[in-house]
Amino acid sequence: MSGSYDDSVGVEVSSDSFWEVGNYKRTVKRIDDGHRLCNDLMNCIHERARIEKVYAQQLTEWAKRWKQLVEKGPQYGTVERAWCAFMSEAEKVSELHLEVKGSLMNEDFEKIKNWQKEAFHKQMMGGFKETKEAEDGFRKAQKPWAKKLKEVEAAKKAYHAACKEEKLAISRETNSKADPALNPEQLKKLQDKVERSKQDVLKTKEKYEKSLKELDNATPQYMENMEQVFEQCQQFEEKRLRFFREVLLEVQKHLDLSNVASYKNIYRELEQNIKSADAVEDLRWFRANQGPGMSMNWPQFEDDEWSADLNRTLSRREKKKASDGVTLTGINQTGDQVSQPNKHSSLSVQSNTVQSVQSSYNPFEDEEDTGSTVSEKEDNKIKNVSSYEKNQSYPTDWSDEESNNPFSSTDANGDTNPFDEDTSPAMEVRVRALYDYEGQEQDELSFKAGDELTKMENEDEQGWCKGRLDNGQVGLYPANYVEPIQ
Repeated sequence: MSGSYDDSVGVEVSSDSFWEVGNYKRTVKRIDDGHRLCNDLMNCIHERARIEKVYAQQLTEWAKRWKQLVEKGPQYGTVERAWCAFMSEAEKVSELHLEVKGSLMNEDFEKIKNWQKEAFHKQMMGGFKETKEAEDGFRKAQKPWAKKLKEVEAAKKAYHAACKEEKLAISRETNSKADPALNPEQLKKLQDKVERSKQDVLKTKEKYEKSLKELDNATPQYMENMEQVFEQCQQFEEKRLRFFREVLLEVQKHLDLSNVASYKNIYRELEQNIKSADAVEDLRWFRANQGPGMSMNWPQFEDDEWSADLNRTLSRREKKKASDGVTLTGINQTGDQVSQPNKHSSLSVQSNTVQSVQSSYNPFEDEEDTGSTVSEKEDNKIKNVSSYEKNQSYPTDWSDEESNNPFSSTDANGDTNPFDEDTSPAMEVRVRALYDYEGQEQDELSFKAGDELTKMENEDEQGWCKGRLDNGQVGLYPANYVEPIQ
């Protein structure tokens, strides 16, 4: 049999077996699937890296805000240091998660990208060189056997048709014998027809059996050739599977902070800071700096003559200046009585009015003057606890709607794109999608293979581009999912 061979014509696939004509295409498709799986794994790692970066940024923001609140709040001493240790822990863990993000993108992501480029070679006409080689190998191995299979199918069809014709001729002959109106010449023709049909049956049967025998003889070589090409595909897939396993193990090492010595040290240090909190030491410090342990300028006897002499030495100009401020007399402090300024107290006298307000203030007169109950005063103190500063200033209460709310930051909520700084402006270019892509985040585009869109920014270091669909939607998409339109 001569002429071009087409394995899809004249042969019906009777089963789902690999040995059936054309069923090798599933093995060939696995090569294309391997290239796409590389893209999927890179996207998976890229999304995890973005999560690590956002988490690190939120930890840093949280630590910064709460550190300021605790330092300005009423807490003091070793318990304050223990509380602030949690913010230090967050800053250090944030650095570790940024390192995780860097390892995922700079090592794992790039390793997969380079391996994919080396393992799969694109052709000018589309598709991959490895796919075409496997397709050609299977077709070449299957071609001789498929030709003989077509011959068997044709011989079988001819044999079955001859058998059918024989049965019809015998049936006509039998019926004609019972018909008295049929002349002997017509009966002779029917008998001759039966003989010819029997001879056709024998010939077609012989040809059918011969073609089957030839097919059986060609089957071992067919199986050997197909096995050889299949094994080559298996070896190519084995390389990908082993590479994926290697990469996943490396990703696991980068994500597993429990094996990082510095990670363990962070929580060992945190535990030590918490255990070092000493209530007795804090109470002793408060007694010395805010309680009975503080020095006091106790009232002393003031000599009128000394005051008169002092007043006589003042000129008019100096008296005028003194009237604008406050004059403190009778202060006699020794060197050990002068206490150093600390972050919990300060003395600032601005005018006579300020001094009069401070000196006349009695903390036990509030209830009588305002009529407020003790419980109401306690409620007001609770409202002001987060904005209470250690210099005794009382700003307005903060709430979830205030600007100083540590949870109102858009950065902490992850509203900003952590990869905005990675993008760079570029000329708009029309591109066409090579594969389907379903956006996983709100800032990602979704499109089908063959769709056209406009690339607005060049590929960043993570392999993402910014583009615009024809419907006006703007977002991110994997750079290797599209190609420029020539």
